[in-house]
Amino acid sequence: MATAVFWRTCSALMLCLALAMSIASARTGATASSPSHLPQRLSETGLFSDVASLTIDPRHRAFSPQYPLWSDAAQKRRWVSLPSGTTIDVSDVDAWDFPAGTRFWKEFSFGGRRVETRLLVKSSDTTWSFASYIWNEAQTDADLAPSSGLRNVAEVAPGKQHSIPSVEDCRACHDSARTEILGFTALQLSDDRDAGAPHAEPLANGMLTLRGLVDEGLLYPARPELVSTPPRIPSASPRERAALGYLSTNCGSCHNTSSSLASLGLTFRQPAYGGGLAVTGPSLERKTKWDRPGAVPDKTTVIDRVTPEHGALLFRMRSRRPTSQMPPLGTVLPDHAAVELVTRWTREDR
Repeated sequence: MATAVFWRTCSALMLCLALAMSIASARTGATASSPSHLPQRLSETGLFSDVASLTIDPRHRAFSPQYPLWSDAAQKRRWVSLPSGTTIDVSDVDAWDFPAGTRFWKEFSFGGRRVETRLLVKSSDTTWSFASYIWNEAQTDADLAPSSGLRNVAEVAPGKQHSIPSVEDCRACHDSARTEILGFTALQLSDDRDAGAPHAEPLANGMLTLRGLVDEGLLYPARPELVSTPPRIPSASPRERAALGYLSTNCGSCHNTSSSLASLGLTFRQPAYGGGLAVTGPSLERKTKWDRPGAVPDKTTVIDRVTPEHGALLFRMRSRRPTSQMPPLGTVLPDHAAVELVTRWTREDR
C-alpha cells in the first residue's frame, strides 16, 4: 500500500511538472522576449504624465474585466495604450489582434501599497515583451525586475508572500496558441456585466468597455453587434453565470481548445457568443487523469455533485500544494469566495 501511495504521489508531481512545461512551451503563435531591452524604471515606460504625482497619462485608457483573475486579493488597476490612428483587428471576435506598439500595464497593490506593475508591449507584429516592475519603499517609482523574477517581495497574509513572476511565468499564462491579453476580450469588456462575478470591480468613469471601443472606432471591423447584443454567458441561473465566468478566467487560459492541454478535453474558456454549459457540460462529470489524494485510484471526477469537495475541480481550487493547486502559478492563497460559489453551483439542479 505504501509503495502504491508513493508512486501515485510521484505521478502527481510529474503531471504537475509536465503541465507547467507544456504551458510554457505552447507558443506556436506570437513570440515573447525578455525585459532586457525595456526601460529600467516604470516612470520611463510612459505610463505617467507627471511622475512626481504619479498622474496617469490620459492617453492610456483604464479598463476593468468583469471576471478578474484571482491574485491573492490584490487591488489592481489596468491601462491600455494603442498607437495613434490604429485599431484592434477583431475579425475573430474571440482572438483579438493588437497593432504593434500596443502597451498594457497592470498594477498590483496589497494593503494599500503598490507592490508591482506588469507591462506587456507588442514590440512587432509577432512579438510581445513581458516585464515586471517592483515598487520602491518610498512609493515614488518601480524598478525593472530580473527576467527570472523575485521571490517573497510582499506579505499578503501571515506567512504568505507575493512573488514577482519570471518572464517564463508570464508566458505560461498569456501564451497558448497565441499571446493573449486575458482581461481585454469581448466577454471581459461586455457592457452586460455580471453583478455576481467574484471580486467584481466597479466601472469607474471613463473606463473602456465594448461600447467605448466601438463608438471610438477602435475596432476593425466595427462589429456593432458587440453593443446591440453585448456578450453574456448563457446560463440556467445567476450563480451558474458567475461560476462559468470565474472558471473561464482562472482556468480557461490553459484549459481551452487551442492550448497544449486541449487533448484533455476539459474546456473552461467561454467565447463571446454561444458558450455556457455547451462548452463545459460534457466534460465535468467524467473521470480525470489526476487522482485526489486519499481517493480510490481512477475514480476522481472533475466535479462531484453529491460530495463537491471530493471533485478534482474544487479540491485543486482549495489546495496550494505544488502537486495539486490550480491554477498552478500566481497565487499562494485559495480563493474562498470562488470555492463557495462553485460549490453551490455544483449542487444546483440542472
